[in-house]
Amino acid sequence: MIFGDTPLDQALGAVLAHSTHAGAVKLKKGHVLTTDDIEQLRGAGVTQVTAARLDADDVEENAAARQITSALQWFGIQAGPAATGRVNCYAQASGVFTVDANLINAINSVDPSVTIATLKPFERVEQGQMVVTIKIIPFAVAKSVLSEIANLADGRNAFGVHAFSGSRVGLIQTTLASVKSSVLDKTTRVLDARAAASGGTLIGELRPAHEVSPLAVSIRQMHRNSDMVIIFGASAVVDKDDVVPAAIREAGGTVHHIGMPVDPGNLLVLGELDGKPVIGAPGCARSPKENGFDWVIDRLMANIPVTKADIVGMGVGGLLMEIPTRPQPRDPRPPLPKPVVAIAILAAGQSTRMGGTNKLLATFDGVPLIRRSAEMAIRAGGEPVIAVLGHMAQECSTALDGLPVNIALNKDHASGLASSLHVAIRHLPASVDGVMIMLADMPALSASDLQTLIRQFHDVGGQTVVRATFRGKRGNPVILPRFLFDEVFTLAGDVGARHLVERGDIPVIDVELGEAAAIDVDTPDMLRLAGGTIVETVR
Repeated sequence: MIFGDTPLDQALGAVLAHSTHAGAVKLKKGHVLTTDDIEQLRGAGVTQVTAARLDADDVEENAAARQITSALQWFGIQAGPAATGRVNCYAQASGVFTVDANLINAINSVDPSVTIATLKPFERVEQGQMVVTIKIIPFAVAKSVLSEIANLADGRNAFGVHAFSGSRVGLIQTTLASVKSSVLDKTTRVLDARAAASGGTLIGELRPAHEVSPLAVSIRQMHRNSDMVIIFGASAVVDKDDVVPAAIREAGGTVHHIGMPVDPGNLLVLGELDGKPVIGAPGCARSPKENGFDWVIDRLMANIPVTKADIVGMGVGGLLMEIPTRPQPRDPRPPLPKPVVAIAILAAGQSTRMGGTNKLLATFDGVPLIRRSAEMAIRAGGEPVIAVLGHMAQECSTALDGLPVNIALNKDHASGLASSLHVAIRHLPASVDGVMIMLADMPALSASDLQTLIRQFHDVGGQTVVRATFRGKRGNPVILPRFLFDEVFTLAGDVGARHLVERGDIPVIDVELGEAAAIDVDTPDMLRLAGGTIVETVR
């Protein structure tokens, strides 16, 4: 290929290296020059262009990309059309991506004109996700380069997606007097969600005593109708002869490896019984947060064998940091394209610690606190903003006059916080994907704080709880995704959303807002300290 400044009388059939504008002539980069193009350029006073001219041995970029695509072998992947020298390849089903790294490295070493980029080996993928891109960098590639790549690729699978196989998962949790049933129930919900996210099914559960023989009996029983058995021990495995590995052996199975160089996830047991995996799960797998257990289960759910060597090889990259933006891969719900967030201001309380006055009618810079909170929610973009009123509802409603706020009356406000949550959820329109639960008595919050929470909810696809914190401790407000709305009605009395958020099987992202997430004004002293002025509202 000849590249560079090209006189117009030599440019017929050349490929423009840059967009060219001359007078009324506008030609895009990559355009193949015709006789008419050349005459128009000459008429506009152009004498030469920067272009590439193909030799007889050259193959145009799109044709070259198609040839490489045809030469490669793969499975579970669909190639898209060639455009601008690129072919993108997509997963045909959800599963686990694998790649022959040595082959891809060899192809990428042939000539810099050809590149192949892939996802990391064993990365979990969703149906339709791009997993590979084949890109020709210049406008053409020599036939000899394409021939060498075809020879390298011959007979070898370059990459593939192992589809999740719909595995039947049997769960065993051993018990001790010190282990609460609520912990076991939470673990069941978390594993059920993990299995569902990978197209699998949790077919049953057994809860034997944390002893070798009862556990061995349970392993044999659960093994009969499942494709894999997962064991959560009531205490951590500390030795090869501890309860879980000893029970696998007593059941007739084999223990291949104890421990893994992934943190969290160190205390995993890799076993097998009659060709079916038997896994001793680390304690961290009781949480939906990503850990080494996920890496093993993903592969097994896609029918990819996991060996001792595989476990040992997970150490590089195995330090999993706990960061707020880590996605929750076990939530099977797809992300929403543009989540809509309502803001519900809870303002029905009786201000029982205020000595008879209503704290929400106290003023800050001359503005009633409830109005200040509503204005903040409006500026933050709540769609819509709902004020749940109860105690002194008429006075509070008057303080909101003129604002685009939906009033929702809680006639049962004396029963506690849960009733206000019920009212808020009932008044949400069907278009809402999440609701920010905001207490009306938090004067240190700003519209910017609320927008920060909403942006985080958008960034994670609208399927995650987002909670404000102060120095790592839970605070307010909190955003609940739509899939939790029905569960709000299970709450009763003076109970808030915290009981849903902290049960352990729901992904939660904490957002540090500072002291504003913790300051409320429950007493006259607290209100004055926050800068408010009490207005006598005794009824």
